[in-house]
Amino acid sequence: MAVAKFVQGSILRHILVMSSTAAVGISALFVVDLLDIFFLSLLGEQELAAAVGYAGTISFFTTSIGIGLSIALGALVSRSIGAKETEKAKRLLLNSLVVTLLMSLFVAFSVYMFIPELLSLVGATGKTAELAEGYLNILVPSLPLICLAMALGSALRAVGDAKLSMVSTLIGGGVNAIFDPIFIFMFAMGIEGAAVASVMARFAVFAVAARGVVVKHNLFGRFNIDHFVEDLKPIFAIAGPAMLTNVATPIGNAVVTRAIADFGDSYVAGWAVLGRLIPVSFGMIFALSGAVGPIVGQNYGAMEFGRVKESLTRAIQFCTVYVVSVSLLLFLTRNQIVSVFDMKGDAAELILFFCSYIAVFFIFSGILFVANASFNNLGKAKYSTLFNVGKATVGTIPFVYFGAQFGGVYGVLMGQAVGSILFGVLGVLVAYRLVDKVRAAAVKPVVEAEDKTEFDEELSLSGQSPLSSSCANMAIVNEEQDCEGSNEVAELIGVKEDGAASK
Repeated sequence: MAVAKFVQGSILRHILVMSSTAAVGISALFVVDLLDIFFLSLLGEQELAAAVGYAGTISFFTTSIGIGLSIALGALVSRSIGAKETEKAKRLLLNSLVVTLLMSLFVAFSVYMFIPELLSLVGATGKTAELAEGYLNILVPSLPLICLAMALGSALRAVGDAKLSMVSTLIGGGVNAIFDPIFIFMFAMGIEGAAVASVMARFAVFAVAARGVVVKHNLFGRFNIDHFVEDLKPIFAIAGPAMLTNVATPIGNAVVTRAIADFGDSYVAGWAVLGRLIPVSFGMIFALSGAVGPIVGQNYGAMEFGRVKESLTRAIQFCTVYVVSVSLLLFLTRNQIVSVFDMKGDAAELILFFCSYIAVFFIFSGILFVANASFNNLGKAKYSTLFNVGKATVGTIPFVYFGAQFGGVYGVLMGQAVGSILFGVLGVLVAYRLVDKVRAAAVKPVVEAEDKTEFDEELSLSGQSPLSSSCANMAIVNEEQDCEGSNEVAELIGVKEDGAASK
């Protein structure tokens, strides 16, 4: 029987182990994206890098929808597995996969029909736009494949097989890395060769994850139209907010790309390199939110609120030390980075500026990840939606716009950093106040069992089997329509702490 191991022992050690394990699978795909840029840079055309930058902005948006759908599947399946309802888990898995397939087909078709218009929207023009269009014409039709692969990976994590989920992404990354130079150079396909290699990688991830779900865990049931219609409501109750949360980030990225495009394709080429360098450099921080979630969730379920608050503090400390260390490394190797990717002129200057002055501000993006993970596991998942959407809009658009007006292309990056600072600090303050609030509510005596409050219902959900992932915890509380959104956040910010009683 699974044991709630995070309610005892060193929290910092738990964070380090969980983050490093998760970072392996995440970094594999990010490294391959970086290799795409590297191989294309060897062709000596800076327009190729810029084209990948524009295409990546569109691709990022489409795959983010798939991530939201995979969260719903993982949540529903993990909850059924935790309740030892295997047949229900099979049913929800299949119906979630059907929804994922239908949604991804619709998005892929819609995006494919308007690729030129979407590229124009993010600032691509001329030859660069043509190159990006050729890349997307190959990559976009494979969207259903990667969405199903992500959903199946989420199902593997839901049953506790995080290792196989990680292996599937590693194999996909390996396939991409092998076939990239073959199609780009041997078959002289250039940027379209990179797209073909990416499609093959998506096939590989799907095949490994599907085999794990169907053969190893025997989780594939029979389709029933009545059950499918019945399950649509719980699926979209989770997938809706999850998709909104995940789509916010690429929207913010598109705003920044569009602002940089106004200063020329050379800057966009530099931004494309940074767009792949950032997740490789800070992959551990991307993994941190997934690592903190289960730790917060288990201690919350055990009513160990002191450890919940310590989890936040330790995660923020870890984030700060890691980002400062990596930023220093980027600063020391900035000239080598420019040289390796053969960036010149404006592209090189943008990379040098980022590595020298902007990278360290990723601390604030990291602590917002931590805050969002705490919201997801403390029964307020809609807070994370609010902060993500807020950061992508009011935390990005005005700052980037005025930054561009006063500081040119470098002002765009500075404006984005300022928005990250504001939302990162605000998110952490709300997270700490939320811990105090739920602790105060948790220690209130319950007079009669039938008068159980909505908060207590959330608490009982959070104490489920440790097989539930952080994504599952997030989605479970999303399904409980109990959040008051921005009004509650404003209350947490504006009102002094409740003076909650200690355990």
